[in-house]
Amino acid sequence: MVDITLVNGRVHFVVQGWDKLWALRSQLEIPLDHILSVRADPKPARGWWHGLRLPGTQIPGLLTAGTFYQDGEWVFYDVHDPEATIVLELDHEHYKRLVIEVADPGAAVSLLRAAGVRGTVA
Repeated sequence: MVDITLVNGRVHFVVQGWDKLWALRSQLEIPLDHILSVRADPKPARGWWHGLRLPGTQIPGLLTAGTFYQDGEWVFYDVHDPEATIVLELDHEHYKRLVIEVADPGAAVSLLRAAGVRGTVA
């Protein structure tokens, strides 16, 4: 699971608990204006193939965490429960997309949209 905070125009994504070990990352920090869109969407977290894992952990049906190379782009995952997943599309970042589990997807999406992030990719 990931906690999200906004500080001075930057979004901090803090990986919680053992997921730091599985994802091989403890946090990501992204300028707010590099986030193109955000949406609650369990679909990208489902299934067993998320791309080439470099580095990270994948146990189908239980956990997807870390960096994956998917369709020519880098994607960061940290998901146990697909139903609690939000997806962020990014620009000018190493990762093209973040697929992360949060405690309350609706609240996370609302927080980011209130800060100026669009709901869908233009």
